[in-house]
Parts: sequence; C-alpha cells; structure tokens
Amino acid sequence: MANESNLKPVRTKNEARERGRNGGLKSGEVRAKRKTLKDELLALLSTKVDGKTMQENISLSLIQEAMSGDTKAFLAIRDTIGEKPKEEIELSQSTAEVTDEIDKYIKEKMVNND
Repeated sequence: MANESNLKPVRTKNEARERGRNGGLKSGEVRAKRKTLKDELLALLSTKVDGKTMQENISLSLIQEAMSGDTKAFLAIRDTIGEKPKEEIELSQSTAEVTDEIDKYIKEKMVNND
C-alpha cells in the first residue's frame, strides 16, 4: 500500500510511461475479472431449480422475509421496483436573495470597520 514513506519517485519519462502502462494493463485485468463475475452471476440467476429460476427463488425469499417483518427486505424490494421516495432539500430562498443578503452583510461590516 502506498504512503509517503514507500513512494519511489519517477526518474525518467520512460519510467513514468512504463509505470502508467503497467497500471493500465492491471486495471484492464481487474475490469475483465469483474465483468466475468457479473456474467457468471447473471447466468446462474437464470438457471432453473425445481421449475423456477434462481432469480425467481431469490425474489420469493425476499418477499417472504419482508412479509415476516424484515424492514431491510421491504426496503430492498421497494428500491428495486423504483418506488424509493426522492430525497430532496427544499430551499426557502432563492440563490439571488441569499447572495443579496450576504453582499449587504459584508458592506455593513466594511462600513462599521472604517
């Protein structure tokens, strides 16, 4: 893990280029592994067990948990189907009004300090 004590400064442009190249290659490998995991999970979710897909079985289990009182299961269902309430902050004043008030305050302070 990098920290100030174990960083090695770059001595040449070629060394910087090589380090950047190696970092890019490693990043590509990691992205490919993640994509593979995603593909594997999607494939497994579509496999059938007892006439139902794994995805159907998981969905039914989640619904049963929510029905038994598990609020986290309910929230997961609600959010997944797109009914999560919007989290908005309502401003009572416009930005222009606030800016005007700040300018007025600063001018008063400048006049009082003179």
